[in-house]
Amino acid sequence: MTQAAARPAGRDGEVPGGPLRAAVPLLREIGDLKRVRTAGSGGVSMAERAFCRSWAELVRGGAPDRIAVRACAAAVAGARLAGIDGPVLRRCGLAADEAVAVLERSVAQHADRVGPVTAGLLRGALPDLVEDPDEGPVPGFAAVLCAQPRAGATCPGRPRLMVEPPESHGDHCWAVAVYGVLLAETFDAAPGDVFLLGLSHHLHNAVLPDAGFAGEELLGGHLSAVRARLTRQALADLPAALTACVEPLLALREGVDAPAARAFHAADVLDRVLQVRHHARAAAFTAEQALEELDLVHPCAVSGFHRAVLDAAETG
Repeated sequence: MTQAAARPAGRDGEVPGGPLRAAVPLLREIGDLKRVRTAGSGGVSMAERAFCRSWAELVRGGAPDRIAVRACAAAVAGARLAGIDGPVLRRCGLAADEAVAVLERSVAQHADRVGPVTAGLLRGALPDLVEDPDEGPVPGFAAVLCAQPRAGATCPGRPRLMVEPPESHGDHCWAVAVYGVLLAETFDAAPGDVFLLGLSHHLHNAVLPDAGFAGEELLGGHLSAVRARLTRQALADLPAALTACVEPLLALREGVDAPAARAFHAADVLDRVLQVRHHARAAAFTAEQALEELDLVHPCAVSGFHRAVLDAAETG
């Protein structure tokens, strides 16, 4: 990591551009786990499953720092492996050390995207990811947030920009939590604090449907009280010790003085913009990109025949 990346962002609004620019390609790939689904998942995304799993582990009394790093390691490995996670590798017949080696190869592809301390934490967490997790009970609000769509881009006085399919609040909160852990070193923040803040910053939307910035402006003076009331209701589902950790962190949303607040706000705004850019890229996607840039007809024992078939069929 460069000297600039080693310094936390200043209180005057200065942000370390180098490490943020380096992280963006990885964040973009991790964000795609909002759109990855596997058989037997009930139709929920990999991101939503991880969101609920993290809350279940927290409710059972797990240490936030450890849960944060483990969730982040799984996300970085999943950036390239998608649904092929540790338990899947074990069910495919790989020994535990073989499964860890596969995860390590995936994480290593992004070694230049994160700081050295974070990279070490991610590697150290991989052995914990190869067995089926003990899912446990999930707070009621977590399941609801995975069913609650995000509004997307809205602006007061203008029609909503609709994009399909919308992400869920579970998707977004998980992404912000994971991005925040990856950025914690840059902002000199504790990973567990940023992770908890990311997971919990939309608790009120378990009840309040999302109408975006336009809806918030129309709620006007009611917004603050509504958000506080609904957040308290959600926190009532949590053990008292966990609530005591989450409540003071939620107060950090109102500024950027604390390291955890800066890491959180950086993660939040990056996820919002990268989500919109995903929809823009998807709308502009062409077959040539898949064929030429992504090597859809990839080299293999019969790739010559594949190309001959396509030439003969004139699929273009």
